[in-house]
Amino acid sequence: MFDEGSGAPVIVIPGVQGRWQWMRPALNALATRCRAISYSLRAVEGGADQAFEQFVAQVDETLDARGIRAATICGISFGGLIALKYAATRPERTKGLILVSTPSPSWTPSPRQAGYMAQPWRSAPAFVITAPARMWPEIAAAIETWPSRVRFCLEQAARIAAAPAVPSRMAARINLKPGLDLRADCARVTAPTLVVTGEDTLDRVVPVDSTREYVGLIAGARYEMMNRTGHVGLVTQPGRFARIVSDFVDATNS
Repeated sequence: MFDEGSGAPVIVIPGVQGRWQWMRPALNALATRCRAISYSLRAVEGGADQAFEQFVAQVDETLDARGIRAATICGISFGGLIALKYAATRPERTKGLILVSTPSPSWTPSPRQAGYMAQPWRSAPAFVITAPARMWPEIAAAIETWPSRVRFCLEQAARIAAAPAVPSRMAARINLKPGLDLRADCARVTAPTLVVTGEDTLDRVVPVDSTREYVGLIAGARYEMMNRTGHVGLVTQPGRFARIVSDFVDATNS
């Protein structure tokens, strides 16, 4: 569990890997501007509706445990689906909604992603081995110097090794998406909403055009692009990510 900083609270829901530790640079930066809270996703059971009821309940439990009535809910990638569901079903507890590189209703896995999902444990070694090559264009664009790039890679690898993801849980979470009625959830959102992506050519995980669909699906949603980043801009450029989030939080809490 991460809970640091002061001021307006922001709940940051991790991506499909489910571990808050992977986002530590972003959380540390955000905690200098507001109260940043995050947690790891727990295992859930049942179909999409039942699973997302459990994900939503985990957000409720996190707020209740800290005596917080309402907060800005920020979801990263898959975590954005949980944030969306929460905002749609808990409007009284959602001060604002932030969707970061979140797959839209029209998103479908690429052939490579579908292969990982079909055999998550068998595919895990190849997924890990090829990850640096897949992410390198984004890292090179986001971080200016070679020493800084190498340091980032080593530090992020250490964070991942210390809080490893469970491949079968990752695959199960992605497989839940076809059972969601995301368009109906979007229509129910009443909180101020910010949609954040990286650049079109640098996000190799969720196409930017997919995430941008939320701008048209959620009434009044605003859009901001982080240039020179892709899917992991929150950790390659954490200070910039924290500024974008905190500026939105300040505006919705004023």
